[in-house]
Amino acid sequence: MTTEEIEQMNAGFDKLSLEEGVEIEHSDRFSFVALIGNDFIGCSSGLAYKNGVNYSGWFFLTDLFVAKKYRSKGLGAKLLKSIEEKVAIVGVKHIWLWTSGDKALKFYHRQAYNKFTEMENWYSDGNSRVGLRKNL
Repeated sequence: MTTEEIEQMNAGFDKLSLEEGVEIEHSDRFSFVALIGNDFIGCSSGLAYKNGVNYSGWFFLTDLFVAKKYRSKGLGAKLLKSIEEKVAIVGVKHIWLWTSGDKALKFYHRQAYNKFTEMENWYSDGNSRVGLRKNL
């Protein structure tokens, strides 16, 4: 699709939403970055969706990253907690994400996340893609 065709498609979806009485949705990115000096060592980031001026109540955690050297030291939990607290202030009540692998699943379980879906064999190595959520 060309850029113009994508814009026409998006305008069509916006028009349909308005015809159905649904306010047009926009998203705001919320992020935290962990640095040591000027060195990037991790981040938490995601999207809070708005209909009009109010957030929908859901936050999509798109990124939680900690450089290998700094893993298993509590930094991931701190970055996650920071983003949860930040989005709760603007009215977000729930957070969700995609993940895979035993280590990640165990980490998120310790942070009180629960599985809501699993797409088996999502990855070429046979691993599943798992959807997790948490009420804030």
